Amino acid sequence: MRFVLLAAACSVVLAGCAPVTSSGPTTQSGDQQTGQLRVWLFDEVNRGPKEEVVKQAVSEFQAANSGVTVDVQYIQVSTRAERFKAAFSDPKSAPDVAEFGNTDLAGYVASGGFADISAEMSAWADGKDFLPAVLDTAKVEGKTYGLPWYVGVRALYYRTDVFTELGIQPPKTLDEIAPLARRIRAAKPDMLGISAGGKYTFGMLPFVWANGGDIATVNGAKYTAKIDSAEAKKGVAKYTELLADDICPPSQCAANGGDASVEAFRAGKAAMVIGGDFNRKSVDASTAAGKYAVVPLPGTTEGSIAPAFAGGNLLGVMKGTERRTLATKFLQLLGGKQYQQKMFQAMGNLPTFADVQAEVAKNDAFEQPFIKTLEAGTRFVPVTPTWAKIDAQAVLPTMLQQIAAEGQDVDTATKTAAESMNAAFTS
Repeated sequence: MRFVLLAAACSVVLAGCAPVTSSGPTTQSGDQQTGQLRVWLFDEVNRGPKEEVVKQAVSEFQAANSGVTVDVQYIQVSTRAERFKAAFSDPKSAPDVAEFGNTDLAGYVASGGFADISAEMSAWADGKDFLPAVLDTAKVEGKTYGLPWYVGVRALYYRTDVFTELGIQPPKTLDEIAPLARRIRAAKPDMLGISAGGKYTFGMLPFVWANGGDIATVNGAKYTAKIDSAEAKKGVAKYTELLADDICPPSQCAANGGDASVEAFRAGKAAMVIGGDFNRKSVDASTAAGKYAVVPLPGTTEGSIAPAFAGGNLLGVMKGTERRTLATKFLQLLGGKQYQQKMFQAMGNLPTFADVQAEVAKNDAFEQPFIKTLEAGTRFVPVTPTWAKIDAQAVLPTMLQQIAAEGQDVDTATKTAAESMNAAFTS
């Protein structure tokens, strides 16, 4: 899924959903080689290009598998929790193959919804070319439950015309962002120095990770919040420094998530924004078109890159399928190199194979900062079903808004957030 903040993300948008509490379906016996293969994919605002690529894959699959038809249904992201909960409870209503967001994975696996496809992925020749960090987003306790269909990461968009006019260069470290943004706003009071957001969790997390902090740590199966550690607090403070009247006023920015933050840049109201590769088409259709460039979000030292959240969507095989072999074959066709390349061309979805990414970067300079960000190392949210609860409670966005809009100090806000997270982890 495309990711914005964990309040939306799930861009290419990812968001957590309420935990699925079903005990899971009973696995069906047999492995039928004919009949109808049911597939659920996410609907899109502009579904046409995606649907055309999928139709090509369906035609190829049906031609290669006599007696097999493929029925594709497009489901709304906003109602996915209810749809999957019902499917997990009743295999007769469930698809054989489904697209889902990687932040939903742990909850779905705990509900017994998706099959462990570790063996099939290991035996698949193309499987060796997945980027390891991206493949990790499809795993729970070392087992693979999905094929990474595309990945979404964020980098720093900036207005080249504004930077040229003011004689400035993109920031080389995280510490340079706030002073640079203040300088821009001082020179152009009607423009935000950088469009940040009090609900933009995925914009904030690179600041935490780059400073050596983390959301939580795990010991065995037990997670403990670490958002209140000294390192994490340093990152939170550095990010919330951007939510100030002389950069991005809280009255305008505190309630913004990822979508709203990018929208300010699209509207010509911001000189910088942390945006995803999946935001490219919308920016190119805005007033910023032709007047922007992208660089990796820098880390704490010059030449380093801040770890980004590895968002994205997976393709999985439902545990209760009666057509496991066919389901796996279709998953590997639609999620394979040829069709990932086609989906990139159609939708701009960044491929998950290292060699396909290299080909994309060679032919499309825009993608290079995002691929460099991936290569530098990405991070992920805690892989536990309880993360959906923490996400639904908006623990991290609330923390940011308490600091930016309510004037709460970083120590108090992060302590409260950690307590809420620990309560969820132990519930």
